Amino acid sequence: MTGLKRTLGLPMLTFYGTGMILGAGVYSVIGQAAGGAGYSLWISFTLAALAALLTALSYAELATMFPKAGGEYVYLRHAFPQSRWIAATVGIFVIFSGCATVATVALAFTGYMVDFVAVPRWLTAAFLVLFFTGLNIIGIRQSSWTNAILTVIEGSGLILFIWLGWQEPTFGEALNASPSAATISSAALIIFAFLGFENIVNFAEETKQPEKNIPRAILLSLAISTVLYILVSLAAVALMSPDQLVQTDSALAAAAALSSKRIAVILGAVALFSTANTALIGLITTSRIIYGVANDGSLPRFMATTLKKRKSPWVAALVTLFITLVLISIDSIARLASIASFAIMTAFIAVNVALIVLRASHPELHRPFRIPFALAKIPLSPILAIATCSVFLVQFDRTVYLISGAALLISFTIHLLFRHDSKSSFE
Repeated sequence: MTGLKRTLGLPMLTFYGTGMILGAGVYSVIGQAAGGAGYSLWISFTLAALAALLTALSYAELATMFPKAGGEYVYLRHAFPQSRWIAATVGIFVIFSGCATVATVALAFTGYMVDFVAVPRWLTAAFLVLFFTGLNIIGIRQSSWTNAILTVIEGSGLILFIWLGWQEPTFGEALNASPSAATISSAALIIFAFLGFENIVNFAEETKQPEKNIPRAILLSLAISTVLYILVSLAAVALMSPDQLVQTDSALAAAAALSSKRIAVILGAVALFSTANTALIGLITTSRIIYGVANDGSLPRFMATTLKKRKSPWVAALVTLFITLVLISIDSIARLASIASFAIMTAFIAVNVALIVLRASHPELHRPFRIPFALAKIPLSPILAIATCSVFLVQFDRTVYLISGAALLISFTIHLLFRHDSKSSFE
């Protein structure tokens, strides 16, 4: 078993973060959000970006303190060193979440694919994750270049849509819209289009100068995505009224079709690349979480095995593939997406709690990136982030709570099975 190889610089990290954020989320939520926010849609995107930033700052500080693969698991192990079950349960739950996200976008990929060619749904989704798992095992450098290309395609599609809206004489008039209560509730929906920045921390052991590059990549990814999203929202309401946008499941393509059928087709193809890219990044980052948890002994150590030359965590990649294929068989995009979102919000709360605990218990630890603005040595942003995420957690239906509760119980059970597998590096 060998460690991972440091090959990633700031540009590639930013591509990973931006690619994950700009995934299929904006295509699926903008119509419904427009129905609530109306012409103040751009304000909803701004509020959602600020909410995402609160937790992003916590990830940035913790990643520079502990630049290790495993993300949430590592931070909770340091915050609660005597309660290993907390980190193990959350870490394994996040692994399930990552696999659920990949399964969701793989199924969404097949939905866009049938617009171009008739394909078997499960077989196509399975082939996509098999192909990208192979790329993941081949190495991080090859995966990074593939992600960079797909991210450029994603961004180009949104820029094309913005350009189309720019041609409308009403473009920008929505800047005069006044916010309402619905603007805030729409922001709670839109927050899910910003998820993905947190995956950057799982490349910590493959990043050159992680103390500097990880915080920069997180903030750059959010900034780029926010600017694009606000411009997209302005273009959307310029091309089609909010009342019309809410009536379609493919709001961007429908809005574009009013001005250009050709661009609408292009956007459909871009959505195909977006879902594929999200699947690729999800497979890569989830395998790194498994690697980090296994490397500490909360999962069997063999799961942290890497290839001798390529240094890729091939066993963790295969475990990720297996769980994803099982979840794909559920064949319910809405259910899988809700479970993944619930798990991510839970992880966000845990990470913010870990930051507050570490500020109080270990103020002497070196923090290359430090969140500003504290009250009695407690930073304000994680407190606001916990409140925000708690609001989002009450937005799901009963079935999601039942499934997520079962997943948490399974995660805790797995911890009990392997807690004596080997001595933790924290002990």
